[in-house]
Amino acid sequence: MRPARVPSPAPSPRSPRPPHPSRRPPARRAAAVRLAAVLGLCAAVPAVLVALRWRPLTAFDGAVARAAHRRAVAEPGITRACRVLTDWVWDPLTLRLLCAVVAVWLVRRAAAWRTAAWLVGTCALGTLLQQGLKAALGRDRPVWPDPVDSAAYASFPSGHAMTATVVCGLFLRLLHQYGAGRGPWSTAVALAVLSVAGVGLTRVWLGVHWPSDVLGGWLLGAAVVAAACAVPNGFPARGD
Repeated sequence: MRPARVPSPAPSPRSPRPPHPSRRPPARRAAAVRLAAVLGLCAAVPAVLVALRWRPLTAFDGAVARAAHRRAVAEPGITRACRVLTDWVWDPLTLRLLCAVVAVWLVRRAAAWRTAAWLVGTCALGTLLQQGLKAALGRDRPVWPDPVDSAAYASFPSGHAMTATVVCGLFLRLLHQYGAGRGPWSTAVALAVLSVAGVGLTRVWLGVHWPSDVLGGWLLGAAVVAAACAVPNGFPARGD
């Protein structure tokens, strides 16, 4: 007697493949472009006011800077901690080296040349924009008879604040595309917010920037990140 044939299981439906980043919905790219334009206009406001030496802004910057400097002189322990954070942990060179390390990893482990170029190119563009504005506006930094720190180049925008915003924003974009879990994503967002806000506050506390310098750096950095998000970067968009 011939054994009964067992019917083969029906093929399971294939899960839809994630869209390739080069085929991201045009509406999403358009939204990123609009956001970049809005942030760029917002960043232009303090830049224009700085160029015009608008008195209310100058008075506000001076009042905040003087109050912060008095506290920095009176609290040497906090000041030393701020110097370590701003000169080593959140220093623009440190963050750019971190970008370079991530870019090398993308090339060696994921063969994502296009993504690495997107990351490095955006960081380079942010640096050029920052230095160009510093040279164009030539704003003087605060000067104190008893400084607690020093810095080179012009004051507006804050290079520390802008670099931290660009680097943290790009890393968050890549993590979102990769589809990071809730725990890693929440941790990354918290670290990014702490870094971007913290580096701006340390620059004012140490008396090397006016508050509007930091605000301009934050807004310009956010505009650069938004513009970069409108450009396909070749990374698998599992989180989109």
